[in-house]
Amino acid sequence: MWGGVPVDLSGRFVRFAEKECKGSSPLYEKWSKEVAKDRQLLDLASNAGEGQPVPNLFFGAVQYLLLKEKEDGILGADFKRFKEFCIENKSEISRLLKTKRVQTNEIRRCAYLYPVFCSIFQQTAKPLSLIEIGTSAGLQLHWDRYSYEYGDGYTYGKADSSVRIRSEFKGKPVLLPESPPVVSRVGVDLYVNDVRKEEDRMWLKALIWPEHEERRVLFEEAARVMKKDPVQLIEGDGVSLLPELAEKTERDSTLVVFHTHVANQMPVNVKEQLEKNIHLISGWRDVFHVYNNMWDGLLHVDSIIDGIEEKNTIGRTEGHGQWFEWNL
Repeated sequence: MWGGVPVDLSGRFVRFAEKECKGSSPLYEKWSKEVAKDRQLLDLASNAGEGQPVPNLFFGAVQYLLLKEKEDGILGADFKRFKEFCIENKSEISRLLKTKRVQTNEIRRCAYLYPVFCSIFQQTAKPLSLIEIGTSAGLQLHWDRYSYEYGDGYTYGKADSSVRIRSEFKGKPVLLPESPPVVSRVGVDLYVNDVRKEEDRMWLKALIWPEHEERRVLFEEAARVMKKDPVQLIEGDGVSLLPELAEKTERDSTLVVFHTHVANQMPVNVKEQLEKNIHLISGWRDVFHVYNNMWDGLLHVDSIIDGIEEKNTIGRTEGHGQWFEWNL
């Protein structure tokens, strides 16, 4: 402990600055390094819920309050002013840290989900039934409603979509001209965010880093798609509910359970239970499991077909979906 603050908390802000913000968010990089040396702000940040990525949550809470004050939500690089704002709003920031969660719906991550789902459809020739664990607002469940550009001169997916995702890849991913068919989609989260509610929409927007304007645009467009065509979102424990949800999916379809940047917040025993439930489901139907940030930082596509298990590691993915590797 350091004056009542866990010593490692300072290190978490340093690591956040150096490993995640460097080259991506100069503002958060600067703020993180300063917070790491400030006992008052570390004490405030220590109110974050257990298992949460504290720097992301802390800065998200600050941005949320700023968005309520002004539309752009930008405070600027003056750390003195930043600290003053935090102290002035200490009670509200503390409340947000205790009640909110980092549930970023990073739309651009669909850039690597698209070829994964294309590959699965190509393999099975059946429409997909999707279950997303840690769905937040469910915006990734609409991946087939978006268009994709990878720098090869072609547009994939829904060409006329208002959600236009640009990314780059290394390797030769499976890219079908049009999105594979989806017969059902359901998302589960301990705390569902409903973009039709202003508070939820603003919180998700606050989790987007200040310099990332394109991410904000993609989020707003995807939120509009969701408002027009809402999907089934269930508030609950996705791991324990998984077998029950799988039972309800159409048998003549390909079941795909997926989650991105969620499992890193799961305790080891929950990750193990998730894998057990995948095996349980395979007792009555084939199942694919798509995930990253579970046991490592890589993207994986595991499957159990006719009782035969196969594990495939796709490769690395950039945290916000700007690029990905395809090693199959």
